[in-house]
Amino acid sequence: MIKVLFVCTGNICRSPMAEYVLQDMVKKAGLSGQIAVDSVGTSGEEVGNTIHDGTVRMLAKHTIPHNAHRSARQITSADFANYDYLLAMDHGHLNYLQRHMGKSTATIALFLSYAKHAGTVSIEDVPDPWYDGQFDRTYDLVTKGCTAFLAHLRAERGL
Repeated sequence: MIKVLFVCTGNICRSPMAEYVLQDMVKKAGLSGQIAVDSVGTSGEEVGNTIHDGTVRMLAKHTIPHNAHRSARQITSADFANYDYLLAMDHGHLNYLQRHMGKSTATIALFLSYAKHAGTVSIEDVPDPWYDGQFDRTYDLVTKGCTAFLAHLRAERGL
């Protein structure tokens, strides 16, 4: 089982959006038994809160199955050992992961680096819609990122 963990600040906007978008893509590709997806935040500020309404609206608008009542959680040291990929939504999260990874052998990378390498985006950071309300833009970037990452996994792992 390949385990993927998306990481943002509070685990209420970007990372849960990516979690549910990739889960949907994995299911549609018939790979649910081979790839598991989750998400966390670097901050404990939102722990216990539900997904942001803007994220819920985007997922519903695009008929992406999700649990709007799921609670945010903060990354733990066990996550570094339990996941194969820790994908950061921006450079700040990447720096956090690199500082706290210890002896982890997980692949730690910028989420959009796969889409940038594929030529579908020109930026590396997913802007936080919590600040600007641009959930449509976030959804577009997350979809491109998930598409590129899944293509990478399929090629790398022969799926």
